[in-house]
Order: sequence, then C-alpha cells, then structure tokens
Amino acid sequence: MRILGVDPGLRICGYGVIDSCHSSLKLVEAGIVTTDSSQKIEQRLNKIQRSFKELILQTKPKVLVLEKLYSHYRHPTTACILGHARGVICSLCGEYNIELIEYSATRIKKAIVGRGHAGKLQIKGMIRRMFNIDTASFATDVTDALALAVAHTRIGKT
Repeated sequence: MRILGVDPGLRICGYGVIDSCHSSLKLVEAGIVTTDSSQKIEQRLNKIQRSFKELILQTKPKVLVLEKLYSHYRHPTTACILGHARGVICSLCGEYNIELIEYSATRIKKAIVGRGHAGKLQIKGMIRRMFNIDTASFATDVTDALALAVAHTRIGKT
C-alpha cells in the first residue's frame, strides 16, 4: 500500500511517500513544498494545492496521513494558518478518493520511537535507520512527514 505523510504549513510543507508491504517499508519520494511569504495567502495556498495535486497524480497514494491539529491557547493564529494548508490537502483527499487519517503527535512518536514525548532528533534518527538514508540534508518537516507515514503502518496495521 502506498502512503503519503504530510507535515503541512503555509511556508513549508514536508511530505514523504512510502510503500508498505507486510513488514517491509520502501521510501518512494520525500521533499518539501515551499511558498514565498511575500505572496498573498491565496497564491500560496494555490501553490500548495497544485504541488500536492501533482504529487498525488504521480505517486497515487491510497492513504494520506496528517498529524491532528493541536492549538496552544497562546498561539491561535498558528492553528488558523495550519488550518488553511490542511484544508487544501484534505480537499485533495476528497477529490482523489484518498483515505485521510489523523494521529496525535504523541501517538506518532510512540509508534516510531516507543515514547510519546520523543524529540525531533530522535524521530529523525529513527527515520534515518529505517530507510538507511542520510537525513542530515532533510528538513525536519520531511522526516516528520515520513514518520507520519511509517506510524500509520504500525498503528493502522497496513
């Protein structure tokens, strides 16, 4: 089964596509989609939409995994901004009939590292070992997106 993990943001969206067959995982593609902060929000969201539409058409995932949205009361604007990018991605799931799954951050970390409060470096290290890749050049958004996809194979029994 092909799984697309997405770490959405308005400035940087990380993504990771993996194939899961029984207990075997294969990295298909990973990267980021960036937008220019000097552009209007509608232009930025359009770029995210076009980029992920192209990625979906190329990789044909069956499942798309997002982290559940968490909003701290001191930073409500952050949740709103993330909500814009997430909305575009969720809409694409509907358009292309892709199953949308969401897990909490602690659930993802526990599935990857074994602890629900693991740090970003621990996640990055586990992704590096799982796929035998050099993650030094990967943005944290990419390893987080790959962690989402991998977590689904462990939690969702894919």
